[in-house]
Amino acid sequence: MSTERILIIGSNGQIGLELAESLRVNYGSENVICSDVRKMDHQIEPFEILDILDKNRLLEIVNKYKITQVYLLAALLSATAEKNPKFAWDLNMNGLFHVLDLAKEGIIKKIYWPSSIAVFGPTTPRLLTPQYTVMEPNTIYGISKQAGERYCEYYHQKYGVDVRSIRYPGLIGWKSAPGGGTTDYAVHIYHEALKNKTYECFLSAETALPMMYMPDAIRATIELMQSPAEKVKIRSSYNLAGISFNPEQIAASIRKHIPAFTITYKPDFRQAIADSWPQSINDEHASKDWGWKLEYDLDAMTQVMLDNLA
Repeated sequence: MSTERILIIGSNGQIGLELAESLRVNYGSENVICSDVRKMDHQIEPFEILDILDKNRLLEIVNKYKITQVYLLAALLSATAEKNPKFAWDLNMNGLFHVLDLAKEGIIKKIYWPSSIAVFGPTTPRLLTPQYTVMEPNTIYGISKQAGERYCEYYHQKYGVDVRSIRYPGLIGWKSAPGGGTTDYAVHIYHEALKNKTYECFLSAETALPMMYMPDAIRATIELMQSPAEKVKIRSSYNLAGISFNPEQIAASIRKHIPAFTITYKPDFRQAIADSWPQSINDEHASKDWGWKLEYDLDAMTQVMLDNLA
């Protein structure tokens, strides 16, 4: 069997760092090439500087390493994108086109592109949001992700491009800093609990959102990419459910370990974004098509987060 050669674009972000680790275990370090717009202090090689909007540079790297698979993670996330909508659209959409076109031309064989629960909007059913439902996103991030889903499906149907995607819920991990999303509070809260025993939350106490512990998200991503093509029935993006909770519930979970922990609330502009998103997700298609199963619940995640951050 020929070895896969994998390029991760946006490898220094919250998902990229942990995904690179797991892919290196699976495929060997020399076969996983990381890339981002800047190099980190302790960068693991092989690494290439890449701005995804530079199509020639992308092609140069793909040819140099004989890349077969691309994981395109470079994007401007929800809260950051609202501050710079035109650039967010440019980065999120044209970056995707550059990679889809490489696959259309037969230069690469398989693409992973993440979508998000941000594709849903205020008119979407909020409890156990189904795979197929009303999607009227009202954030730039959500609009670009919804458009991206439609293009992924189009490129698959029209040109046979093998593109795969998951609509991530909020992702929580201890190995890297969050990247400017509305669900970031659920990472910050653990840091503040250990450091100051108190946290001021930018969402209200009862704002429930779908979340997932990072190792579950990474495992789901790799399982989807390793599934036989005929099992991947959805080429827009799969719903993926994790654990739904609100700030009050995560605070209660933390108090089981840090009884003195307190939380206060000062909702900001991110509250309106959160209010437009689902509270829980139905992911039966992912379970049925490629065998997805969740491993971590809220208390299991809290235990591991606090242990590792401490």
